[in-house]
Amino acid sequence: MLAPDSFKGSISARDLCAALREGVLEVCPAAEVAELPLADGGEGTVEALVHATGGRLIEREVRDPLGRPVRAAYGMLGDGQTAVVEMAQASGLPLIAPHERNPLIADSFGTGELIRDALRAGCRRFIIGLGGSATNDGGAGALRALGVRFLDEAGEELPPGGGALLRLARVELSGLDPAVRASRFILASDVTNPLCGPNGASAVFGPQKGATPEMVAELDAALERFGQVLREATGLDVAAFPGSGAAGGTGAGFMAVLGAELRSGIDIVMEAMEFGRKIRGADWIVTGEGKLDEQTLSGKVVAGVCRLARNAGVPVIGICGSLALTARQMEELGLAAAFSIVPGPCPTEEAMARAGEMARGTMARVMRLIRSVKGLNG
Repeated sequence: MLAPDSFKGSISARDLCAALREGVLEVCPAAEVAELPLADGGEGTVEALVHATGGRLIEREVRDPLGRPVRAAYGMLGDGQTAVVEMAQASGLPLIAPHERNPLIADSFGTGELIRDALRAGCRRFIIGLGGSATNDGGAGALRALGVRFLDEAGEELPPGGGALLRLARVELSGLDPAVRASRFILASDVTNPLCGPNGASAVFGPQKGATPEMVAELDAALERFGQVLREATGLDVAAFPGSGAAGGTGAGFMAVLGAELRSGIDIVMEAMEFGRKIRGADWIVTGEGKLDEQTLSGKVVAGVCRLARNAGVPVIGICGSLALTARQMEELGLAAAFSIVPGPCPTEEAMARAGEMARGTMARVMRLIRSVKGLNG
């Protein structure tokens, strides 16, 4: 069973599965190989779940974080009722050039447009991947696309962006799309940061979205105001909820207005694709991600795979670009072994460009080891 995450910025989980498969069959042509490309709620979540459930991609023209038209896709799973939306598709950081990044004005409206389209298509269960956003607007833009109004003291609609929330006086929920109230929203994220403060959305994630220290202070005050007004409108003090700071505070906005539930991204993905059932009877599971390090221990793809594999009694091998786990940490995680695909000193750019080729070669070497130990025949 091949079940890796993507190597971010290098190779998708699906393409990595294909390379690993070639490595397996090079050494053991008669091997039965199953592929379950994974994701943890960020990049690749839509593709992984659509592939695993026999669903389909739906592409629409929406607004990017600066209000420009952009083509973005969401997934409708095989049940015809569940939509998977990645914030990165319509509101992601890669959609805007580095010199354009400004979370004071970046807006999540496009994500709301994707949700609105899925509601009109009949979806009533939503998995929202919160990774990779360029925004710090508390999800206000996305909620505006669903009919919510954010007003200042004069009753005027606030302009887009996180900075405008500093002038927020009232949230008007009467226009919220009625289909939202009949729907369930699950937020896929491993971020537990609160909405505000030194560990909040603005301080921790704002700088990578283009925020200067002065902007971080302004955005933090704006999200504090956002949390206060949401509490007045909904009765929920979401600012104190773990994960309310995810995706520039989108966690808070979606929890308060949509009644969204925050869950571990990898748990959601594996549950949706019935991972525990599909690995039964496997002799080996090969998983992986770009870097295996201490963060891997705290709920990423490899940790989730190892947990279910342990329950099923299936040994797990890790494949990665960079290996920074000790033998003790690998044992704690539940990895039988782990291997970097990079064979020797190599520029990062070259390693990223040749990830598929290197993964195939590494998998072939792993299979030779397995064959020698198990006495397998090709």
